[in-house]
Amino acid sequence: MTVLKRQFITDAEGNAVGVILPVEEYRVVKEILEAGDQPPNNAEKIALMERAAHDVLFLNDLHETMGAFAEADDEWWEPKG
Repeated sequence: MTVLKRQFITDAEGNAVGVILPVEEYRVVKEILEAGDQPPNNAEKIALMERAAHDVLFLNDLHETMGAFAEADDEWWEPKG
């Protein structure tokens, strides 16, 4: 499993205001960042979703995020038993 680290930039109050990404992660989001305020059209959205389904970094992040919220989900929904 590849481990990539991000460096978060915070302001004086500790609020996140930016992030420094490893080059590998930057390449994944480069097109989105360069598009600026122009929203992607439907064909571009579909292409992004298709790429995400096979993107190791995206899938690892998705699993990590889902795992982090598993406990909160268990507390929120009714008990199973």
